[in-house]
Amino acid sequence: MDLVEPVKLRILTLRDLDAVAEIDYSLLGKKRIEYWEQKLERAETSGVPSLAAEIGGRVIGFILGSVSGWEYGIPDNIALIDTLGVAKEYQKKGIAQLLFKEMFSIFRKVGVDTIYVFVDWKKRELLNFFDRMKFRRGDMINLELKF
Repeated sequence: MDLVEPVKLRILTLRDLDAVAEIDYSLLGKKRIEYWEQKLERAETSGVPSLAAEIGGRVIGFILGSVSGWEYGIPDNIALIDTLGVAKEYQKKGIAQLLFKEMFSIFRKVGVDTIYVFVDWKKRELLNFFDRMKFRRGDMINLELKF
């Protein structure tokens, strides 16, 4: 990692809304402030904290995750990483790995032993990242209905 300033990880809160929405906009090109407001409100009450990465007081990345509540019979030792975002200028500097490793630690403390993520098979760079993080193809299957 070639960062001059140290990265601080902390709990993501609704106060981070503008920073999260701006990172999202820079990556996807869509303004989704209401979407992120709802997600951050849910994250604050989920029982498992989501995380922000910051440098010099500026949020440069975030990760949101949740533990199963037995939805569709999925036991509560299963967690889902919902969203990961890192500002473009900080990508490929280990920020996402820091966020993931800290989130893994949080999940372990609440009894999680399996984590799922959903990735588009055509997104080779993302697949390579998750491979480096030791993710493997899981037992669950993705079902979709197009109409």
